[in-house]
Amino acid sequence: MRKIILILFLTLFSVEVYAQFDDPEIRKVDHSERAQFEQRFSDISWTGQGLYNPTTIDRIPTVELRSRLQAAFGDPTQTIGDLINNRNFRPGKAVQFEYWFIIDGEMPLMILDLDGPFENGLVYVGASRFIDMMPQVKRVLNRMLMNETDSLASFSDYFYSPERGQWYLVEYKNGDFSHEAIDQPRNFN
Repeated sequence: MRKIILILFLTLFSVEVYAQFDDPEIRKVDHSERAQFEQRFSDISWTGQGLYNPTTIDRIPTVELRSRLQAAFGDPTQTIGDLINNRNFRPGKAVQFEYWFIIDGEMPLMILDLDGPFENGLVYVGASRFIDMMPQVKRVLNRMLMNETDSLASFSDYFYSPERGQWYLVEYKNGDFSHEAIDQPRNFN
């Protein structure tokens, strides 16, 4: 009887240990779902802790990562164009793009650029109560973005650099990355 209980315990334990190392399910939040996401996670304590383990994507130019995110997940959840006409908007606080995710149906995660097309890597912000899951999520994102053979997709974004006092059109088009200095877009007040 002890052997049966021991075998049953070891079997259940191995299933539990295996489940901890399964790849998380990563679902991108669409542009139309932003308000629902913000309401659902309004009480979250956000942190970047737990995501500092360097991976390949931390050393790649952000403009290339934006293209890889476009290929893997489509359009960003939010861009500067979604924010600029809001009350209390300050361009220096905006980013070029934000991708919002829900991991395993319960963990919120945001990925955004640090300084538009002028830096490497991304900024990751997740719910502090899921800090133990963040390294695995980052490894999976790294694998998703780097293992695709056709992993670059065209995109076009605006970015404002407060340090340079300049607007930019940031694009990947026809196999070329660019960030062209422009006047403030007309539809941005």
